[in-house]
This record gives sequence, structure tokens and C-alpha cells, in this order.
Amino acid sequence: MSLSDPIGDMIARVKNAQARSHKNVQLPASNFKTKIAGILKNEGFIKDFKVNSLDNRSILSLELKYHSGNPVISAFERVSKPGRRIFSSADSLPKINNGLGIAIVSTPKGVMTDMDARKQRVGGEIICKVF
Repeated sequence: MSLSDPIGDMIARVKNAQARSHKNVQLPASNFKTKIAGILKNEGFIKDFKVNSLDNRSILSLELKYHSGNPVISAFERVSKPGRRIFSSADSLPKINNGLGIAIVSTPKGVMTDMDARKQRVGGEIICKVF
């Protein structure tokens, strides 16, 4: 089965797992999803992630993080979709929740947060926002 929006699928799986208070969520792995998971870990939104191989398929396993029973990720939204791509220059990158959240941006220098993209003065496609 091929997915038309694998990043949207990742976001939906994380939201659904958090709604049911699961500790882990597993999804098909890709390099792009692994980079997003690395950003989520560095920013403190998830505990850890692993890429495992099962029957010649790579599986990305995310260990979700909770604070006093509530999920740390309160909102996880897709911005740029396959039907409508959203690009932004370094000057006009959005501030998410007045700096309390992050936007994940795909730039020519790699996948990074909006703050890193502003520091490096590089724009790109706004993938999603997390807060």
C-alpha cells in the first residue's frame, strides 16, 4: 500500500497514540521521518526513537512523552500538504505559539526547526508545527 502523504500519516498515528495514552507508536520508517523524529527528540517532545528492521522493512518506533498524565505534544499539525505546498523565506518564517512551539522546515541545508533556519538565514518548505 502506498501512502500519498506519509508525513500526514505519521502525525495522525502520533495523535491517535497520545489520545489513547500509548507509550510507543510504530510506523513505516524513512529518512525524512527519522529526521523529524530526531528534531522532536532534541526539542523534548518525545523521549526517544529507534529504527528497527522487521521482515525486510524498516520500522520507526517513537517513545512518547507525558507530563503528569498529559501528552507533551499538545498540537501537532501538518502545514504543507501534497496538494498545497507552503514555502517561506527566512525572514517570514512563522513563530509558533510565541516561541513556545516549533515549526519543522525542510531547507536546502536539511530538515531543521524554524529557529535554526532563521539563524542560518535559509528558508524552505514548512512541513509541520508542534507545540
